[in-house]
Amino acid sequence: MNESRNLHGIIWLASYPKSGNTWTRNFLHNLINVMAGEELGIQDINKMNHLSTWEISGKSYEKLLDKNLNQCTREEIASVRHQVQQQIADDADGLAFVKTHHALVMDRKKPTINFDVTCGAIYIVRNPLDVAISFSHHLNASIDEAIEQMAIEGLETPINEKSVYEVYSSWSQHVESWTRKPQRTIYVMRYEDMLSEPETTFRGLAHHLLLEPSIIQLERSIELSSFEKLQSQETEKGFREKPKDAKLFFRSGRANQWREELNGQQIDRIVKAHRKQMERFNYYPL
Repeated sequence: MNESRNLHGIIWLASYPKSGNTWTRNFLHNLINVMAGEELGIQDINKMNHLSTWEISGKSYEKLLDKNLNQCTREEIASVRHQVQQQIADDADGLAFVKTHHALVMDRKKPTINFDVTCGAIYIVRNPLDVAISFSHHLNASIDEAIEQMAIEGLETPINEKSVYEVYSSWSQHVESWTRKPQRTIYVMRYEDMLSEPETTFRGLAHHLLLEPSIIQLERSIELSSFEKLQSQETEKGFREKPKDAKLFFRSGRANQWREELNGQQIDRIVKAHRKQMERFNYYPL
């Protein structure tokens, strides 16, 4: 714990959308609170900005570019993205956990990630067969539309009144960009292992961050961060990060939903587009 506090910079919480990123953020907040002896019950999902943030908030870009977000071009946004990330690192007292759905790629001749202020990353990967289902609800679109979106190379999100665009790329590009070579500073974990082997998976995550919780502290943090508790919070008081067109952010949280919800043609489309990365993470053969 002391070693990690001496570090300064950004730890990226990276994933393709609907792969467990927010769940991981919530676990980290609960873990740090529990280890500090400051447990005040379940971490409020709408108050996770005291330890983590997102780098696409429009206000920072508007300030640097001196114009409203709806007047900013993508080229202008890309030109100051590293400055925004630098400010996040400078403002942090030690490490800053920053959520991102960016693929680790070049965007208008600049990397999406500012490596000069990066200490490391946590990358969460989830079976694309299940991502397609959750992503369709996230987009308030059909599963077929979600599958199509997931296969688009270089896919970027829109700019809206609150946020700049993100570079998703395709699911395969995204996964490969963060995991193509083993990196000591990047901890890769599968969503499915977070469900089936939470103690082992989250212990590895804590160790990556130089945290050594006791068994009791780890188990308590996992309990406080259960999907059921996240879902209950959203039902009770909503979730600020939920897209306005989505009915729920924390919808199901199960693995292998695809066996019940996808038809053969949809499965074939996903496998055809993403077989290589699916094989790497034991999502194929089915």
